[in-house]
Amino acid sequence: MSLFGGAAGQAQMPDPPGQVVPGETPRHEAYLFAHMLQSDYGRLYYSVSRDGLHWEMLHGGRRVHEEYRGHPDICRGHDGRYYLVGNRGDDRPDINFWVSGDLIARQKYSDYVPDLKRVPDYPKTLARIGAPKLFFDAASAQYLLTWHTPHHLGQTDLPEPYWASQRTLYVTSRDLKTFSDPPRKLFPWDMATIDVIIRRQGDRYYAILKDERYPTLDWTTGKTIRIASAPNLLGPYGEPGPPISPNFREAPTLIPSPNGKAWYLYYEQYPGVAYGLSAAAGLAGPWVQIAGGQRPDWDKYALPAHVRHGCMILITRAQYEALAAALSKESAELPSLRR
Repeated sequence: MSLFGGAAGQAQMPDPPGQVVPGETPRHEAYLFAHMLQSDYGRLYYSVSRDGLHWEMLHGGRRVHEEYRGHPDICRGHDGRYYLVGNRGDDRPDINFWVSGDLIARQKYSDYVPDLKRVPDYPKTLARIGAPKLFFDAASAQYLLTWHTPHHLGQTDLPEPYWASQRTLYVTSRDLKTFSDPPRKLFPWDMATIDVIIRRQGDRYYAILKDERYPTLDWTTGKTIRIASAPNLLGPYGEPGPPISPNFREAPTLIPSPNGKAWYLYYEQYPGVAYGLSAAAGLAGPWVQIAGGQRPDWDKYALPAHVRHGCMILITRAQYEALAAALSKESAELPSLRR
């Protein structure tokens, strides 16, 4: 048997870690990917998967919520409902929240306007809010809302000074109606970061982030996905570890594998080129990149064409079936809730 090329070579490639074997009951039954499209940036679309690897777009490739604007992020909150966060544009002052009990019908929940002029040790902030992200910490029964805001760098030789000036800010909340004040910087180290999501494994918290410095021979980790960890939700977070992705990747999103024994970390090769996937047994790593996105005969995962960043979350088999039924290609309209 040849070990090189052809069908024999393909047969040598194992499946990604974390998949169930015949006769095994999956610990995690299904997944939802709330995302944008390259041709419709900042609007909300849904794709679903049973194995966390192969994804199919719902609703005939149409928007699932006409009012939404932003980089989609969803978390299950204090009351078991699903909270969706977005913003109308980086130059708009407000962050917006919707709530849903079934991930299909939703209603406007609240708005929040951070006072960017009062961020401690951040005196030259620009009035910009990028990619709000939401995490509910069950251990402390509070939400952590993060986003990135740039500041004036003054005279600088750095490439892309606007992006080099981005820092991750945060507030906390018990109910997404009142928020801690003022906003603060999340990290104690001074490095450009965007697209930060927070997750917990065991007794540690992990900040999965994009290193937003431009890659050079001096900053080889620029524009990669990295992970920092901390013993507490608000830190202090240690300096990020080595890159998990190649350069020019962003918008990380994380799910546990179907058997619960691995993690799948997706990230976008922008703008809208492809999605990459890395896997690990634990969030501390080590991480391995999974083959996909270039050769259909080699690919171990597949996403709809031209999907842009968003978030992936766990759903049940029943939720998967309900979404598929409500948002099938034949669905002409979505149900909506009114205040």
